[in-house]
Amino acid sequence: MPEQLEPVSGFEAKKYLGTWYEIARLDHRFERGMSNVTARYSLREDGGLTVVNRGFVAERGEWSEATGKAYLVGDESIGHLKVSFFGPFYASYVIFGLDQEDYQYAFVSGPDHSYLWLLSRQPEPDQAVVERFLEQARQAGFATDELIFVAHDRPQP
Repeated sequence: MPEQLEPVSGFEAKKYLGTWYEIARLDHRFERGMSNVTARYSLREDGGLTVVNRGFVAERGEWSEATGKAYLVGDESIGHLKVSFFGPFYASYVIFGLDQEDYQYAFVSGPDHSYLWLLSRQPEPDQAVVERFLEQARQAGFATDELIFVAHDRPQP
């Protein structure tokens, strides 16, 4: 987990279930060129979460989907998970900002400062949420000037 980041406490995995829209991200190869990105979380029989990430790849003119799994790390009331899309290899998934009343937005980091996401239950979150995300991410040492703001202009299949 990146230094200067504390995962949220009071986390409730069941409230995190459902569909999230990716509003902003730092670029990385497995989402490069994608728009209309969503992440859908559901419960697994083993107590973990199934994660289905979907996005539209304009270059190919088609949707791309990846399915992974996630498990809470340690205390179940802390927003720190390990996520895998590639077999036995897991990476940190750190929720460092969260609307803990309604779970309408989440600020998420990966294992280091090269992974950062703003997720929202709506494709266009309130601007105050975006500003809060940018400020917290900047204070934590993320390169917020390199963020990609994700278009949501296609209906999901």
